Amino acid sequence: MNRVFVPVVKSLFVAALAVSSIAVAAEEKKAAKADPAKGEALYTNGDATRGIPSCASCHGAAGNSTIVQNPKLAAQHEAYIAKQLADFKTPARSNPVMTAISKPLSEEEMKNISAYLSAQTQKPGAAKNKDTVELGKKIYRGGIAEKNVPACAGCHSPSGAGIPAQFPRLAGQHQDYTAAQLTAFRSGARKNSAQMTTIAKRLSDEEIQAVSDYVAGLK
Repeated sequence: MNRVFVPVVKSLFVAALAVSSIAVAAEEKKAAKADPAKGEALYTNGDATRGIPSCASCHGAAGNSTIVQNPKLAAQHEAYIAKQLADFKTPARSNPVMTAISKPLSEEEMKNISAYLSAQTQKPGAAKNKDTVELGKKIYRGGIAEKNVPACAGCHSPSGAGIPAQFPRLAGQHQDYTAAQLTAFRSGARKNSAQMTTIAKRLSDEEIQAVSDYVAGLK
């Protein structure tokens, strides 16, 4: 073999190994498991040095919000929470408070918080309006055929548990929060689900309130 060629081959081999090692390390980092303990610490205490407040101050201890405008996050799917935190960093889900909080969070931190919350037990909610609960039940379970509104249960499951990594849990969620999100989808203020935007545009205020109240009582 040419004496000049040998060092070149060795150099290329070393370079290839280095690139391969970097790629493997990147994949390992990407696949690293979330750390719920770190997520709990950040959720509960925040990080004052980076201007991140305690999540619990708005979403309650262990994700059980007592403020009806703020969602319960306990038992929500891990992948869904992480996606929403990422979406808050974009115009797809603009919210002055959540955008400011989510921007300093790293991908790892978002996964840690999501892992912690998904493992918590949600405190049950209850339907409050007996006059519309049947309408809400009808929409949730069967949709509205004449408006081409599909059954909510088809994606969010009959019990409201949702489908991990695809559709969020709705069971037990605050009526006010669910109604506000459906209204935001309808108006286009919330843009991170084309499917929900299409469906919400076909719902009246009464229908939104009815289905929001019904899912609050699901367990």
